[in-house]
Amino acid sequence: MEIESLTFVKSSPDLKSCPAERFPEYAFAGRSNVGKSSLLNLLTNWKNVAKTSSTPGKTRLINHFLVNKSWYLVDLPGYGYARMGKPVRNSLTHNVREYLLYRKTLACLFVLIDSRHAPLASDLDFITWAGENQVPLAFVFTKTDKLSADRLAGNQAVYKRTLLQQWEELPPVFATSAVDRTGRGEILEFIESTNGIYNVTGDS
Repeated sequence: MEIESLTFVKSSPDLKSCPAERFPEYAFAGRSNVGKSSLLNLLTNWKNVAKTSSTPGKTRLINHFLVNKSWYLVDLPGYGYARMGKPVRNSLTHNVREYLLYRKTLACLFVLIDSRHAPLASDLDFITWAGENQVPLAFVFTKTDKLSADRLAGNQAVYKRTLLQQWEELPPVFATSAVDRTGRGEILEFIESTNGIYNVTGDS
């Protein structure tokens, strides 16, 4: 898939404010500093994605970008921000979960995982909740250029073993690096292959 067009549509504070459910949506979520902005820039080849989403205030909103006039890339607020007050953190958690539970056009949630670390409680809690609620998932290991191939394989194996304690089968797994552009083609091919499954119509 080639990214021929990318348009910022809107930033929404909650589910009811999101754009009409017209196109399949591919959402991206992860902890603070997991490399989400870098990944979105890598996938789209447009720096405007990270620039728009990182604007003060928008990191706490649900950001919709229309890609190729056929699907939405959705940048979700992060989780696990230690510096964020509990009331704000709880509100963000509620809004993100509401979106994931009730957005009918959600085709896949890409959960970003920092490949340098062992499984973290915040990641596992989020993944477990999504799995229990049958949210369509894929895992994206980021920053793979920061460690050796052996260590990357080892860290991924630990994650898989941990998750398989509760899961019968794991969702698709991707390894990415914004530095050497690893994983871009694989993720875009996955999106393209699943895009045709969703026949969504509606008003603009």
